[in-house]
Formats: sequence, C-alpha cells, structure tokens
Amino acid sequence: MTEAETLQELRPDLWGDPWWRMSNLYHIVNENNQVTVFEPNPEQDNLYHNLHQRNLILKARQLGFTTLICLFALDQCVFVDNFSAGIIAHNREDAEKFFRTKVMFAYDRLPESVRQTVKVVKRTESQVTFSNGSTLYVSTSFRGGTLQLLHVSEFGKICRKYPEKAKEIVTGALESVAAGNLVFIESTAEGMGGYFHDYTMDALRLDREQAQLSMLDWKLHFYPWYAKKAYQLDPHGVVVSDKQAQYFRELEAKTGITLTPEQKAWWVKKKATLLNDMGREYPGTPEEAFEQAIDGAVYAEQMTRVRELGRIGSVPFQAGIEVNTFWDFGVGDANAIWLHQRVGLQNHWIRYMEDHGKGLDFYWRWLKLWSDEHHAIWGKHYVPHDANASLQGEQVTNRREILEKLGMRNIEVVPRVQALDIGIDLTRRALVSDNWFDKQGCDKGIQCLDSYQYEWDAKLGRWKAEPLHNWASHGSDAWRQFAQGYKPAASSESINNFKNRPRSWR
Repeated sequence: MTEAETLQELRPDLWGDPWWRMSNLYHIVNENNQVTVFEPNPEQDNLYHNLHQRNLILKARQLGFTTLICLFALDQCVFVDNFSAGIIAHNREDAEKFFRTKVMFAYDRLPESVRQTVKVVKRTESQVTFSNGSTLYVSTSFRGGTLQLLHVSEFGKICRKYPEKAKEIVTGALESVAAGNLVFIESTAEGMGGYFHDYTMDALRLDREQAQLSMLDWKLHFYPWYAKKAYQLDPHGVVVSDKQAQYFRELEAKTGITLTPEQKAWWVKKKATLLNDMGREYPGTPEEAFEQAIDGAVYAEQMTRVRELGRIGSVPFQAGIEVNTFWDFGVGDANAIWLHQRVGLQNHWIRYMEDHGKGLDFYWRWLKLWSDEHHAIWGKHYVPHDANASLQGEQVTNRREILEKLGMRNIEVVPRVQALDIGIDLTRRALVSDNWFDKQGCDKGIQCLDSYQYEWDAKLGRWKAEPLHNWASHGSDAWRQFAQGYKPAASSESINNFKNRPRSWR
C-alpha cells in the first residue's frame, strides 16, 4: 500500500481537500527531467487560493500555471462525478503535449486505488472519459456542450496569429461555461489590441479601483518578474547602464517596491539575452508587458527605437503653430485621423481619433470643435489617393469634394505608391526621425503602430508578405500618409522656434 493510500484510510478528510490532493497525488516531470510529486510554487499557491469565477493570468515565463490548471482540471474530473473540463492550446502540438505529458501522465501515476475506482472508459488523442461520467477535452477550440472548467492557454498568441480562432473561443468556448463556473485565461502579452489585451486592461482598471467583481468580470492575476525570489544574481561585476537605472527608478516609483542589487543584476543579464523581448517575457507592470514589440509587427524595430529615445510622453498642443491632419478613409470600418504640428525640426503628434460607421461630416465637425476649443490654426489636410475616387450615389463625385463642400481647405491628396511595401519602407524611415507622440492624446494610434502586423500563414508556419487587415490597419495607414506625402517647409522662423525649445525636447 502506498503512502497516499495509507493516508486515504487514516485521514479521509485530507482526500476531500483538492489542494491537498494536487500537492500529494499527482506526478510531473520537473525542470531537471525527473519524475516527482507536484509541489506548488508560491505563484501557483497564490493563484489557487485567490480564484475568481473568471481568472485572467498575465504571466512571466516559467511559473508553471499551465501545469497547475491541467492538474486541477484532471483532479476535478477524477473526484467530481459528471464534471466536464476543456483545455484549449494555441496550436495542435501544444494541445497534444498538454494531454499526453500533463493530463494523462499524471493520471497514469495516481494511486492504484484511485485508478481502479475511477477508470478510463474512453481515450483518444485529445479526450478522456472516466467511469464516473466526467470528461476532459484538450484541443485548439471548443464549441458545443457545457463545461464546468475552461482553460485557454496562450490566448495572447491566439489573438495575434489566429484572430478568427480567438473570436470563436470568445463566442463559443467561453459561452459554454455557465456563470459561476471556472474559466482560466493565461498568456504572456502579445502586443496591444485583441481580446486578451482588452480583457487585461479592463481587469486592471477594476483591480486598481478595488471594485467588487461580478461573476462575469475578469479578475487579473499578474506576476511581475521582481516577485519571483529565484530571479536574483550576484551583482559583482554587473554594470547597470544609465538607461537601465532609469527603468529601475521608474518601476520602483510605479509599484512602491525597492529592488535589491541582486534583482537588478538578474534583470540586466536576462535583458542582455532577451533584448527587446524582455518586457513581454518578464514584465514589471501590465502596461510594460503589452508595450513590447511582437513577432510579425511591421514597425516593431522602429517603435522600439521611439520608446528607447523617450519620444512617447507629454507632447502638448503648441498655440500659434499650424496643425496638419493625416487621414485614412474607412469603408465600412474605422476612419482614422492623426493631428500633427511641426515644431522647429520636430514632428509633434498631439492627437489621434477614429470612429466607425460615420460620414465625413461627423469627422469635420469633430475637427472644428477641437480647433475652436484650442484656437488652432489649420495647416494642410493630407488624405489618401482614394479621396479622388468616384463615389456612387453621391451628388458630388468624391470624398475630396465632400470635404471641400463641408468647408475644409488646403487638402493635399497623397499619391498612391506603386506597392505597399514601398510605403511601409518610407514609414519605417520616417518613424525613426524626429517624431514625438503624446501618450494620452495618441494612445489608440500608438497601439495601431505597435500592433500593425503581417498576416500569419498557419499552413506554412510563417508570416506572409502582406500585412493583416485588422483594427490596427487604418491608424497605421493614416500615419503612412505622413511618410508618403509630407514635406516640411524649411524657414528661418521654424529653425528659430527649434532653437528656443527647452533642451529636454531636443
């Protein structure tokens, strides 16, 4: 008789405790490739004892949440009759791996008495049904039926690479879990935009407001790199640059923590390996996790450089300097506009706006209200080449004429480039020139530039040559009009304005 079976007879109260069962009955393969009894780490312990109905886990690497949730799903299926659990992985390989190396590996090593009591009656590559009527599914999607527990692994990756699959999970799998049952979504951040980003930002707002959560609200579980005790290194000989020291000061100010020299040394050395992926893999704050460049992002290198230069912050409107606008017309979706000022030799991006399903009169009224409020002087309005395209069913022939009839003057139609990749290359060059973005006024537009990405080819397992048309396209295309069509007027006045700017802006 095993120790666990002996305990079953001597202490039946322990066997009724799921946390005790998970900490004593299940085996895993640890990081040293050894088979051992599962021993929860502090982060896993924290998650389990702070569960909500809907749990959103923004994580750093190597914290073992997938293992924990797989074991919890298995435990509920074994010890609760007629329990249904679903685990969704972001690709088939991971789904098969979860099922084989986490779920069934743990079940096959349960005490004999448990396996004889709750037997496997059906087993495929992605599903196991037990004699007590419980079933556990592991797949890349789930629709139909009812679940008492759902786990979606790496949802951020799914949202980025497979937006249609993400939508199917939201409209299908999440809807299969009745209110009051358990949902786990866990992922590293994969750029701004998409369901995972939006859910996380909403949950973060509720957390900071200390709001009382309903059964349909997401509870954020965030695990920053500095909370992991193992993430320390002997600081002897580790050089912390001025920029890195600034990051540590800002992180301490935002979080109220005090970093040790050992923590700083670990971060510096890990950063040297991961480079621009550090914030995504080991974030210090939720916002930092999503601000990092993502694989497949068209302007990843350039936006990283913009941040490294500190060019996203407070960029206020400057009275007396002309305001230019740069447009992209949405046909059935978003219409995007950037507001820009040329201040000395710098390009200041002071505001971004977009909306859906509105006529051009709506956007011109918005711009007029904004200009009246700020006593702004309009410069030029840069619109894409299709402003001259004929519109069916209109008394006027094209969008340019509509805007002129509304009262817009100084309209500049930006010529079409021969190929999109030429426009993208121009935009890349322009982004790393003297561009400064107001973080608050241009937040959504910055997200567009960060998240504009190439389309993923699932069949070939690589990024396609063409960008994906999604929510980030119009904001990015509007900014591209700047790269393709804007030519600043050099004047002694503008040069003098630059010389008179505070040194911190140069």
